[in-house]
Amino acid sequence: MLHPYSELVNPPTEAPMPYLHIQISGEADDALAARVAAAASDLTARRLGKDPALTAVVIDFIPAARWFIGGRRLGDSVARSYHWMVSITDETNTKPQKADYIAAVHETMRELLGDTVAEHSYVHVADLRASAYGFGGLTQEHRYQHAAR
Repeated sequence: MLHPYSELVNPPTEAPMPYLHIQISGEADDALAARVAAAASDLTARRLGKDPALTAVVIDFIPAARWFIGGRRLGDSVARSYHWMVSITDETNTKPQKADYIAAVHETMRELLGDTVAEHSYVHVADLRASAYGFGGLTQEHRYQHAAR
């Protein structure tokens, strides 16, 4: 099996520690949340080369009556929607890798939520500066500067 970073053009030099916040329209469903969280960790490892052991995923369900697209309440239709945000350290992935990730996320969510996923479902890859992002009380910049070489 390939190392998760082997497909990256520029493998990261600091611990890749993504945070994902995924909002899904509809009533809370613990089983669906677990499947989405597992898919999020897997996709983020395979497509962006991030370490699943350092990946945090939060799933929120938003009642369809409080989700609006184009000024219309989603609760008035059969469609479901989602907003998927992943925070990563800036400059650790290329534009093509991020585009591939976004397409894979939408396909995966279509599989998990069914074919009624609204086109206006969003994926946001947030590239955060290493000096302004971290975990365990240390920034990614600090980890890079103090990495064993």
